[in-house]
Amino acid sequence: MSKTLFQRIIDREISANIEHEDDRCIVIHDIQPAAPVHLLIIPKTVIPRVGDASPSDEATLGHLLITAGAVAKKLNLARGFRLVINHGPDACETVPHLHVHMLAKRQMSWPPG
Repeated sequence: MSKTLFQRIIDREISANIEHEDDRCIVIHDIQPAAPVHLLIIPKTVIPRVGDASPSDEATLGHLLITAGAVAKKLNLARGFRLVINHGPDACETVPHLHVHMLAKRQMSWPPG
């Protein structure tokens, strides 16, 4: 099985603008930003989609959200940010490696989509 794009970034085979990294995840700037701040919070463990996560992934999933909060504080995003997880082609998922989009520094609309 070939590596996902994100595995290749984690392994430094492809360069990325890294905002944060720890032993469980990496946070990179999206190369096609949909907001002035558009980060991807990616677990180093491959979980193809959020709907494919198992109970053993609970700590990893929680860590992604805690990391989002810490990065938001670091970047002074107190006015707000949005977290998005896409699942499958109808949700515009393009990489089969779970990741959380963090969007900020622009007014968001509701409902999204």
